[in-house]
Amino acid sequence: MKKKSLENRLGKAMENSIGKQVKRRSFLQGLATAAAASVIPVKKAQAFSFAKFFQKHYKEMDAEDKKSVFARIQKEAKEKYQRDVTISDPEVIEGVKFAYCLNLSTCNGSRKCVTACAEENNIDPQIGSYIKVLEMPIGSMNLEKGTKYYQGDSVPESGKFYMPVQCNHCDAPPCTKVCPVEATWKEKDGLVVVDYDWCIGCRYCQAACPYEARHFNFREPQLDRTKINTEQSYLSNRVRPKGVMEKCTFCLHRTRNKQYPACLEACPTGARKFGNILDEKSEVYQILKTKRVFVLKEELNTMPQFFYYFD
Repeated sequence: MKKKSLENRLGKAMENSIGKQVKRRSFLQGLATAAAASVIPVKKAQAFSFAKFFQKHYKEMDAEDKKSVFARIQKEAKEKYQRDVTISDPEVIEGVKFAYCLNLSTCNGSRKCVTACAEENNIDPQIGSYIKVLEMPIGSMNLEKGTKYYQGDSVPESGKFYMPVQCNHCDAPPCTKVCPVEATWKEKDGLVVVDYDWCIGCRYCQAACPYEARHFNFREPQLDRTKINTEQSYLSNRVRPKGVMEKCTFCLHRTRNKQYPACLEACPTGARKFGNILDEKSEVYQILKTKRVFVLKEELNTMPQFFYYFD
């Protein structure tokens, strides 16, 4: 049976049952609305967006596609938060591969990086931040002996050192391999990113990540509209919808525009260093060349691009 013939018969059947003409568009909309209502058990009906549901994967979108998608996101932000936001899409910089280095001898555990991360990236307080800082006993590198529930007004504590942990942007990321819809991948500049509109929220990536760097958005973000960062990027700090995974992107919207990540700028001790690992003049290149650096869980061969060192 041809597609057009099937549509006509279905439309005729609906016309007979409800006593009015049913066009193809309204018929499909009816199906979509019914499907959305059946799989999203919420107290208040949610609008179903055909544009979002049938949106292309980020890698498949051309300039016109992106223009349309970004306009939709900006419109939704305006309606929900009464704020004018700008959605950008900074491109990969040729000849750049980003890496992070952190001096554990200098970090004082103030958690200012945690606060800056949340503010910059429009993170729901339920998630808190993409960074967790562990208070560790000096002489041990066993992460299970560390705690992130320490009193911030008493740091640095005698006999302790502090280890911030976040996405390692691995060169062999296990999180991207398990995604069934390829909603997450590694870019040429070393950043592991997520297409939040393509993510189905299965949480396989969260299970695969050995660094607990993936976070699931269980609810619609509860943000203070007056504190929303309106300079947003599609692949980084735009407000993420309910039901998707989110993570640190090394502040892609800043770093691809030749700025430092927000956490680095907030660090009061200069413990954080960020830059192009391919540039011999960069701080990160010199640190890797002159310091005894290490990575977390090296035995897993994920090849993290987040390096630690002591003076």
